[in-house]
Formats: sequence, C-alpha cells, structure tokens
Amino acid sequence: MKYLIVGLGNVGAEYANTRHNIGFVVLDALAAKSGATFTPDRYASVTKIKYRARTLVLVKPSTYMNLSGKAIKYWLTKEKIPLENMLVVVDDIALPLGTLRMRTRGGDGGHNGLYDIIYRLESESFPRLRIGIGDEFARGHQVDFVLSQWTRKEEELMIPRVEAAVDAIRSFVTIGINRTMNIVNSKFQ
Repeated sequence: MKYLIVGLGNVGAEYANTRHNIGFVVLDALAAKSGATFTPDRYASVTKIKYRARTLVLVKPSTYMNLSGKAIKYWLTKEKIPLENMLVVVDDIALPLGTLRMRTRGGDGGHNGLYDIIYRLESESFPRLRIGIGDEFARGHQVDFVLSQWTRKEEELMIPRVEAAVDAIRSFVTIGINRTMNIVNSKFQ
C-alpha cells in the first residue's frame, strides 16, 4: 500500500515556525522518526518512509500555499496513488488552538491552499487532518496572524499536538480513515 501524505505550508526562512506552516512541521516530525530527510524535487520537497509495510510519500509543496494543488496533482499522478490514500495536513483558524480534526472530505473553509487542491483535483473528497491554530486576531488581520510566529506558550501547547498528528497519520495508514477519525475527533477537542 502506498500513501501520499501532504503537509501544507510556505517555503522560505521568513515562513519557518509560522502558524500557516504547521503542515510542514508535522511532516518534518514524521520524517525525523524514520531518520528520513527531505530533498527538493518537482514542485515539492519529498521523502519516502516505510511504516508497517506501507510506503508513505511525504510531500511539502514548494509552490507556496495558494498553489498547493499543483504539487499535489503532480505527485498523486507520478506515484499512482488513489485520492482516498492521500492525507492533507493543514492549519485551520476555525478550530481552537491545538484541536485536531480529521475528515474524509469537505470544502475549503476559506483556506486558499485547500481551495487550490479542490480546484485542481476537481474534488472535495480527500482526507484531511486539520490542526487548530486559533483565531486570536483583529478583524482584517487574518493574514498577519497566520503568517506570524508562535508565542512560547503556543509552542508549548503545540509540541504534543504535533506528536499526536504524527500518530494520527500512522493510524490513518494502518487502520484507515474512519477508525482514525473516531479516535482523533473525540480525543483532541
């Protein structure tokens, strides 16, 4: 079995450790557990890991958040992975800080990265793991908020949540989306 695990974020030092890059952080943590490192490739930094006889193709798009679908469409096709075997890890301002939510499908919720994926794949039917980054911003300052650095207190809360997200990915590829959804959605509210 082969899976495409995508972490959304923006490339470049100015975006490192920002709320919008939580998808990259989760994939980095997952790769590190297997001793894998990412290498630049077409439209993304990519690595492959094995977990319980499954191959996980980890992809961090280099197309920037708003064009994430371009990289995802390319890698799904290149690796011949069905849509139901893809999991997108994404930040979500509609969820409280540290909340994890897994879904089998859904709209973009105003997230430009998800919008582009849905547009390019012509489907909302793909699994996603949404990670709450909170909504502590003044009206009209959403972009500044998602592109800002974590506070020390937020980082302390998010470290175990990143580990939980890694566990959720491993669960997704071993016991499937439905059972994993039940575990994640009830445990990390």
